[in-house]
Amino acid sequence: MKDPNDPCLFCNFKQSGFAFENSLAYASYDTYPVSKHHCLIIPKRHMKNFFDITDEELVACNNLIKIVKEDIINNDPNVEGFNLGTNIGRVSGQSILHCHFHLIPRRLGDVENPQGGVRSVIPSKQHYIRKK
Repeated sequence: MKDPNDPCLFCNFKQSGFAFENSLAYASYDTYPVSKHHCLIIPKRHMKNFFDITDEELVACNNLIKIVKEDIINNDPNVEGFNLGTNIGRVSGQSILHCHFHLIPRRLGDVENPQGGVRSVIPSKQHYIRKK
């Protein structure tokens, strides 16, 4: 199996393909999508994770997140929500060690009980009962 970190899969965005870009970041549809239109927003400069990006890169990524969100909504009226997240470190599930954000469209009924959202990365913590 080819190592996506040698060379870094996300460093050559012109080769890997992109849907949108600005001067500091680009958006590419995930090749292993969680749901239809699952998109990755990736800073062009190589750095391992979220804590290494500059404020300018964060703004550039945020601008693309909003553009991609609007594009998805305009092309798929069934999308009613999103999960937005990033994995930081291998222990969190990060497999490509180049900072990137997942924008995952959600549709009514795509899972039986969506309570907990991103908390489901640890299944026993996903569903909870609020204390009064």
